[in-house]
Amino acid sequence: IWGIRFEFYRYEVNFMKVYYECGACYLRQAKEALNLASDDDDLKLKIMEDVIKFLSKNFKKGASSNATGSGMHKLIMDETGCNDPYNEKKHLGNEIAKNLLPQVKEILKKDDSLENYVKISIVGNILDFGAFGFDTDINSLLNDYLGKDLAINDVNSLDYALKNHDELLYLVDNTGEIVFDKLLLEKIKEDYDIHITVAVKHNPILNDACMEDALEVGLDEFADLITIGTNTVGVVYNSLSDDFRDFFDKSDFIISKGMGNYEGLSELDFPTQDVFYLLCSKCKANALSLDVANGDMVLLKFKN
Repeated sequence: IWGIRFEFYRYEVNFMKVYYECGACYLRQAKEALNLASDDDDLKLKIMEDVIKFLSKNFKKGASSNATGSGMHKLIMDETGCNDPYNEKKHLGNEIAKNLLPQVKEILKKDDSLENYVKISIVGNILDFGAFGFDTDINSLLNDYLGKDLAINDVNSLDYALKNHDELLYLVDNTGEIVFDKLLLEKIKEDYDIHITVAVKHNPILNDACMEDALEVGLDEFADLITIGTNTVGVVYNSLSDDFRDFFDKSDFIISKGMGNYEGLSELDFPTQDVFYLLCSKCKANALSLDVANGDMVLLKFKN
C-alpha cells in the first residue's frame, strides 16, 4: 500500500491508500447508489459522467481511499437530491441481523467469553453493502463466518484494556452489525466497570449507522451516543467536527469497528492510546494492509 504523509493537528497521517482494484469497486458502488437514488436514466448517465471525471482527477497513486469514496458518494447525493440512497438497505440490514439474533444468542449461551462476543460483533461486519453487492446471500455468509476463528486475535490485550480504563470510545460502522455491537456493548457493560461512548455518522453515507439507527436498535441502553460531526466513508481525520476531534484526541481507549474506520485510523500515530480494530477483511487492499487473507476476521491491537 502506498504511503504519503500529511500533518493534521496532533497526528501524523498516513492514510490507507487506494489499490488498483479500488477503481472497479468505486464504479460498482456508484452504479448501485445511482440506482437507489433515482429512476431517471438520463440523470444517472449525466451523474456517472461526473463520477468518472471526479475519479479521473482523484483516483491516483497516493489517494486516500476514504476521502475518495466520501467525495464520490457526496457527489451522487448532491446531484440526485437524494440524501440517503441506502435508507431501505439500512433497514434491511437491521432486519437481517434481528432475524439472526435467536441463533446468535444460542451460540453465546454455550460460550459467553469476551472472545465469542467480539467474534459475533465482527461477524456482523459482513452486513456491508458497500463491500458486497446487493445480490450477495448475506444469510449464508453470516452462517459460514460463525464457524470461523479470528485470523488475528488480541483478545487478551482487549481484556486487559477493558480492566484498566474508565472510558471507552466505540466507533460503530454499518447498520445491521450494530445489532451485534449491542450484544458486545452489553457484555462490556456487565463485566467491566467502564463508561462507553458510541460514535455514529452525523448524516447518511452508504449504509453507515447514524443517530436514528443507533437509537432504533437501542445502543443508548449501554452507552452515550455522539456523532463524528460529518458523513465520511469511515473516518477522515481532518473532516471530523472540531468537537468530536477534540473528544477523539482525548480518548485513551478506542474500539474501531469495520473496514472504513480501520482504513482511516490504522495509520494514525497513537503514541499513548489503546486502539483496537474489529473487522472482517472484505477486499484485497484491506487484506494486504493487515497481512491476512481476504475474508478473515480480525481483532487487532494497534502497536504503540
